[in-house]
Amino acid sequence: MAKEITSRSENYSQWYNDLVVKADLAEQSAVRGCMVIKPYGYAIWEKMQHVLDSAFKKTGVKNAYFPLFIPKSFFSKEAEHVAGFAKECAVVTHHRLMNDPDGKGVVVDPDAKLEEELIVRPTSETIIWSVYKNWIKSWRDLPILCNQWCNVVRWEMRTRPFLRTAEFLWQEGHTAHATSEEAAAKAMEMVGVYADFARNTMALPVIVGHKSPNERFAGALDTLTIEAMMQDGKALQAGTSHFLGQNFAKSFDVMYTDKEGKQQYVWASSWGVSTRLMGALIMAHGDDNGLVLPPALAPIQIVMVPIYRTAEEHDAVIAEFNKLKAGLEALGHSVEIDDRDTLRPGFKFAEWELKGVPVRLAMGARDLASGTVEVARRDTLTKETMSLEGIEEHIHTLLDDIQQNIYNKALAARDARIRKCDDWEEFKEEIKKGGFLLCHWDGTAETEQKIKDETKATIRCIPVDSCVCEEEGVDIYSGKPSKQRVVFGIAY
Repeated sequence: MAKEITSRSENYSQWYNDLVVKADLAEQSAVRGCMVIKPYGYAIWEKMQHVLDSAFKKTGVKNAYFPLFIPKSFFSKEAEHVAGFAKECAVVTHHRLMNDPDGKGVVVDPDAKLEEELIVRPTSETIIWSVYKNWIKSWRDLPILCNQWCNVVRWEMRTRPFLRTAEFLWQEGHTAHATSEEAAAKAMEMVGVYADFARNTMALPVIVGHKSPNERFAGALDTLTIEAMMQDGKALQAGTSHFLGQNFAKSFDVMYTDKEGKQQYVWASSWGVSTRLMGALIMAHGDDNGLVLPPALAPIQIVMVPIYRTAEEHDAVIAEFNKLKAGLEALGHSVEIDDRDTLRPGFKFAEWELKGVPVRLAMGARDLASGTVEVARRDTLTKETMSLEGIEEHIHTLLDDIQQNIYNKALAARDARIRKCDDWEEFKEEIKKGGFLLCHWDGTAETEQKIKDETKATIRCIPVDSCVCEEEGVDIYSGKPSKQRVVFGIAY
């Protein structure tokens, strides 16, 4: 088959790359490290946007937009922040091209050098806090709860579609508060929104926790994360939420007059998820036949494939499919009738399996005569013949069952690869096998760095809602006292 993909067991990395391209999600562009997101892939991202955007707005967040270009001087105001992004920044130095005097195309006009160089947005804390200074004067102006959907540029040297690209799409929320408690609570609330989205929409089990100091966002006092495990046992950071303290408020002199008339610095949070979630969706659920999409994110939830020999049979089957389509759409589902006459049914089945459509219906003249339809599930690759009577309600229920089954399968696979480890020599061998190791840590950056240097393993999080192991012990590496186990893994 032309759409054949590499098996996961043969080459997991190639399997992923094959799926991205052959399931029509994305392709490489002419710009190194950048990708073209194709309509089918973008439709999945749009569904993610819709669900998340609605969830954000329920918490009081409103959307805004801030500039793509950031004056270089803004980055100089927050030393830790610029240190975290300096190596990834793309810089605009000139604003005009000119014809090459030697006739070799176009060159940068040397007379068009910018007075101040501009950074192409890697993240927006600096530009946003320069704006918040104008918005915030009094306690009555707080809180400010803004989010923007945009693209960012981080000049990655090694790229993979969706997982790590030089340009990617994301949302970034930036909030300003009167108190530390409010800002910290907002950071915790938003990581909860991400966790709920991952579990209930993406069917992706995640662990919520705090990042260690070494792994925090540059400029944050605390970073919360949702950590997922992919089928190859590697960790994927699926979303983060940061308590920024007053660092950016102090850098940009953002103060407000409190109720007592005193000047106070503002407190901040920021939080974001990106098109990396597309990579998580592929790697958490896909199989050797292609994508396996949770119904909540599938652009097409039900596909109908007619089987016929004559024009009369075709017209009769299509007429019945149109009635079914109307009934299913009335229940809120997305449906497509694959009436292409250039492909045989078997090729259509394979293509829709590759694209991960949750439910496939097939019907021929015999099925129509007997009042039945073949119903195939993508998650289990099973099919059965069912009566047309009440089929719409059955499929409505079936989609809920598929959503839950995909989550349960991913949860069981993840939990089977989580284990405790208390011996350093054992750790070095076990971490090579993938999965999450629950180990004691003495809380020092030095120990964390030594473990990373020797094994490539990092502390994925200090868990707060699952895998919580608050128990006395000794650090697996240093032997120093520890009060809690943390989650170690090797990450994408």
